[in-house]
Amino acid sequence: MSRSQIPATLRHFVYQRAKGKCEYCLIHEDDTPFTHHIDHIIPIRHNGQTIRENLALACPECNWNKGTDLTTFDPLKDEITLLFNPRNQAWNEHFRLENARIIGITPVGRATEFLLRLNDPARITERRALSAVGRYPKT
Repeated sequence: MSRSQIPATLRHFVYQRAKGKCEYCLIHEDDTPFTHHIDHIIPIRHNGQTIRENLALACPECNWNKGTDLTTFDPLKDEITLLFNPRNQAWNEHFRLENARIIGITPVGRATEFLLRLNDPARITERRALSAVGRYPKT
């Protein structure tokens, strides 16, 4: 679904609910060079709907890495695992911050950390710099 197919009021609701932060990596849209995307948690190709309960705010990197995936392998247990769903799961129950690294602490967290490449070196460097100036949560 293209950007223009999501009604402006729904886009605004998703943005406000997330307080402008990516619901996967927690980076604020103001701290990125590109506009955050509206992510279909369950993608349209998998019968996901364009409704509040199925939408999340995602930075471009998280959204591009997630694509239309619903699952990936938990790198620790090598088992297929669902990805983090910000509508029905709490971020801090699946992840923790450690020196600007996002550490998956459950199978869902580890799978999401892996697939979304949450700890690529450039992303960690960016989060450290933002944290140093108070623009990203402290670890």
